[in-house]
Amino acid sequence: MKSNGFKINEYDKCVYIKGTTNGYVIVCLYVDDMLIMCSSHDLIMNTKNMLKKNFDMKDMRLSDVILGIKISRTSDGIVLSQSHYVESILRRFNAFENPPLEYARVIGSLMYLTNCTRPDIAYSVSKLSRFTSNPSTDHWKAVTRVLRYLKYTMNYGILYTRYPAVLEGYCDANWISDTKYSKSTSGFIFTIGGGAVSWKSSKQTCIARSTMESEFIALDKAGEEAEWLRNFLEDIPCWNKPMPAVMIHCDSQSAIGRAQSSMYNGKSRHIRRRHNTIRQLISNGVISVDYVKSKENLAICLRKA
Repeated sequence: MKSNGFKINEYDKCVYIKGTTNGYVIVCLYVDDMLIMCSSHDLIMNTKNMLKKNFDMKDMRLSDVILGIKISRTSDGIVLSQSHYVESILRRFNAFENPPLEYARVIGSLMYLTNCTRPDIAYSVSKLSRFTSNPSTDHWKAVTRVLRYLKYTMNYGILYTRYPAVLEGYCDANWISDTKYSKSTSGFIFTIGGGAVSWKSSKQTCIARSTMESEFIALDKAGEEAEWLRNFLEDIPCWNKPMPAVMIHCDSQSAIGRAQSSMYNGKSRHIRRRHNTIRQLISNGVISVDYVKSKENLAICLRKA
């Protein structure tokens, strides 16, 4: 690839990029599956011919499915969905024989579905994955509920349009509502062209002492993801340069105030470290933080049922 003018995206080693006077070529590689995106049909054919000279390949023509993700082209834009994958999950786990083993398998299948096209089940899957070693009857009931939900929403997908052609994010966190658990849950989601491109729902690794601290930990994780996404996009030829700061929307004014303050006088070492990280990202123009009402925060579904 390098000998033919391609360079590796430094932030995702599976993405190869080539810029020419006639346009650009982007090749996404995953093991033995490959997706080619070009600015013109001639560049696509040239790239295919180059690859065929070096590898035994099968040309699948215009892509409609890759890595279990269905690509649908509509008048409104491009939709990514996994209805056929949902159907295979429902068929596979219709009858459970070995509960602990089957529980782990169904959670693994749901995690792949979540990571690709279904952020709406991210919180449920994140929560249920914590009990794979010893699932109870209640956990099985919850998994069945998720599967039943997927059965009636298997055609859900993510729609991408051309606008707004800007990367922006949302972050949120819950306060500890159950005395059995001492750690909060964080969630963030980033969108481009009206569709989600990155999201996560996870239990925080440290104990927050207040709502502000739990929101601040979520903001730190969102800032880390925003930095990676921004660096990744800067290497894409068709993206406008220079990249503006990534706007992260947060519904906690106290966390925003802490992020915008140059001083931290608290005693928590883990919050001090996160404060320094966020301050550096803001001062370097990597991110900016803005307030959004809770009802307009897209990340709210990633930190509660």
